[in-house]
Amino acid sequence: MLPAVAATSPTPRAYPSLSHPRHHHFRYRCHRLLPPSVRASCDAGRSRLVLAGAFASGDGGAGQDVDSSASTASSGSAYIGLFVRMLGLDNDARDREHAVYTLWQYSLGGRKCIDEIMQFPGCIVLIISLLKSESARACEAATGLLYNITTVQIYRQLAIESGAMEEIFSLLFRSTITPQMMEQCLCTIWNFSIDENWRYKILRNDVLTKIVRCLDDEDIKVKEAAGGIISNLALSRSNHGALVEAGVIPKLARLVQNKEDDYKIVRKEARSALIQLASNDYYHSLIIEEGLVRVPLVGSAAYKAFRPLPHSWPSFPDGSEIQRSSRPSKYGATELLLGLSVNEKETKPDEAKVNAMIGRSNQQFLARVGAIELDDEGKDQSGSAKNDLYTILPWIDGVARLVLILGLEDVSAIKKAASAIGDASVNEHMRTSFKEAGAVKPLLQLLKHSDAPVREAASYALEKLSVSSIVCQKIKAEGGLEMLLDTVKDPNTAVEQLEKIIYVLSRVLDMGINMTDLPDSCGRTEHETLTNGKRIPQDDMDSGNTGVSHTFVNQEMASETIIDFDAISRLIKVLKEASPSLQAKICSVLQHLAAFEEHATAMIAASIGSVIEAVLEMGVIYGTRGDSDNFDDLQSTAIEVSQAVSAAVRLLTKLLDFDLFVRSINSEKFTSLLRRMLKSSFPLQSKDWLAACLVKLESRAGLSGDHGVSSVDMEITIYETIPRLVDQMMTSISIENKRSAAIELNKIISGGVMEYTRAMAAAGGIFPLVKLLEESDGDALEASLAILYNLSMDPENHPAIIAAGAVPVLKRIVVAEGPHWTSALQLLRTLPV
Repeated sequence: MLPAVAATSPTPRAYPSLSHPRHHHFRYRCHRLLPPSVRASCDAGRSRLVLAGAFASGDGGAGQDVDSSASTASSGSAYIGLFVRMLGLDNDARDREHAVYTLWQYSLGGRKCIDEIMQFPGCIVLIISLLKSESARACEAATGLLYNITTVQIYRQLAIESGAMEEIFSLLFRSTITPQMMEQCLCTIWNFSIDENWRYKILRNDVLTKIVRCLDDEDIKVKEAAGGIISNLALSRSNHGALVEAGVIPKLARLVQNKEDDYKIVRKEARSALIQLASNDYYHSLIIEEGLVRVPLVGSAAYKAFRPLPHSWPSFPDGSEIQRSSRPSKYGATELLLGLSVNEKETKPDEAKVNAMIGRSNQQFLARVGAIELDDEGKDQSGSAKNDLYTILPWIDGVARLVLILGLEDVSAIKKAASAIGDASVNEHMRTSFKEAGAVKPLLQLLKHSDAPVREAASYALEKLSVSSIVCQKIKAEGGLEMLLDTVKDPNTAVEQLEKIIYVLSRVLDMGINMTDLPDSCGRTEHETLTNGKRIPQDDMDSGNTGVSHTFVNQEMASETIIDFDAISRLIKVLKEASPSLQAKICSVLQHLAAFEEHATAMIAASIGSVIEAVLEMGVIYGTRGDSDNFDDLQSTAIEVSQAVSAAVRLLTKLLDFDLFVRSINSEKFTSLLRRMLKSSFPLQSKDWLAACLVKLESRAGLSGDHGVSSVDMEITIYETIPRLVDQMMTSISIENKRSAAIELNKIISGGVMEYTRAMAAAGGIFPLVKLLEESDGDALEASLAILYNLSMDPENHPAIIAAGAVPVLKRIVVAEGPHWTSALQLLRTLPV
């Protein structure tokens, strides 16, 4: 943003009249320097001389005198050279002070006056030298003159090359700086910030911090200048990081939300800076956290299509009706004054609904009177395309306006609003606010819009909103499940849109229960049972989940009829070609559908087994790489693959409930794939599901005729149970969790299986065991000593045990002669110490 130019600068503050004798002496000296003819004319009509008039009184506006007439300016300009010469370093300090003040007043006359001053070579250097003056009046006049000069581009460049920027920075930190000088300094820096090539100098930590601090200054002019500087700095994206680190977002947000009339310019500059910062997704989320929303400017013409709802019984913005009271009006005005029919005791809307009603009323009123968006709004956004303009509004108004735009006829406006809703849905508060404002229903209706970009934007918004389980419930209540499935079945649906719709569908079916976040609910119990040498009864593994999923299945009974074979076959077809992240979501959707035999039969008919097999094979490729460095390079891809494999395994576990599916697959091949992944470098969270599925697959293998499948108990223990328990000892902050893990590991190791001992050492269990010796007692101490003793039977483990610091700990236990000192002594004797 550009600061006001010199010609439009406000009238300088009044200064006391120069009535001191030394001032008259200065006037006499100037008079003597004039040529005789001019001196005579001055004696005859001194009042016509503008520059001399500046000495007569500081109360009048010199800029006004300069602009009063061309003849007056012409007569004054004849003596510019004289006052420029008086700026010389060889002149008296008082003379220099009055000269620079006079030139400052004269520069307020506009570009022509500034050109006359700058026609003298070296005058800019003399002006800059006065910034170091001990006189506050001289400093202020010099900064004011420099501010006016730097409004002209060619002179701004000259000033910077002459060192003006550094001197202004120095003056900014002077302890004796006055509010007037502070304002002039910031206005000059504001001019400097216009040129992109010089903005980096303003980003100095001390200077930027000072400017940001000025946003809290009591002087509104100082706020305006500081806001203008930050607005210009924000035009360069490379500066955004430094600005955010300096803490500008909270301060700018407070300025934008200030409704005082004096803050009009400050609000404009702060809004401009925030719009530029919002181009970064992370900074945009920080702005939203401060209670602001970025809203696209769609043009005032687009709002002409807005039609307010007809006179009817009022309802909340989300569509829910206000309960009507059966009590008749005492005066018969019930039908006219609808509020009389509302029972205040029964109708108590929460704060979210109240805010939604306030926002809707405000925006609809502005739309009706044609003041919701001005034609010239957004034209000052430098570097923005004509169709990519935004404004910043408080969240109550911003949310309501975005929902209002969804109901307009302009296709471009609808697309922008839907995208903006998705961008703003960064936290639960915003997602709930959009739901209360009534955004869900129109977004669902836009899925059937004739314009493809609009459908994609609506899908994007729904995907972001559906992170909230409350929004998912609203989607289902509005009949959104059927609309989502129709979009899935449509062969013309774009892949990008289909991916977002499947994400929404997965969350709606979950209804807030994210199964991937709860592996312990099914897998952990099964593994603990396995380590005790017991097998889980088949009846307990039919679902592969806890009782929560049974409740969820009951909730989904009403949705069974709208999901047909076409939808399931389309999902399976997409599953074959989708990315790993999308595969995970599709498998999650199919897992929920597999709760119904009809849907499971449809999946089997669509060859779901071969698709799951392909996903598992992909997991084997990514999870069994021998080169760990390459695995780290592809870490993000590997994580997505592991999530897809986990979801496919959960779906496989669910489908194993059906005999038809078990007979349709090669159980031996599936077992081989699962065992290979169990031995891979997949995350432990994924191995939880692998182990559970392996157990269930082995128990069901007899139905397929593959009786030769061997037991996988040992491999599950080696590759999943032991690493998981060791990780629990390493990472858990609870001493009880560490104790229980050590006791469980002792039960496994005491079985005498050498492979278990080697797996324990390979998983890095020696160091946490030694540390547990220092922290625990009782059963945990006994278990730790027993495990370490078993590990010490292999001489290859001796260096690790000693390096972990076991020897001094064991000696302390022996000296203390506690309950387990004999076990500690036996362990010490096995070590080469």
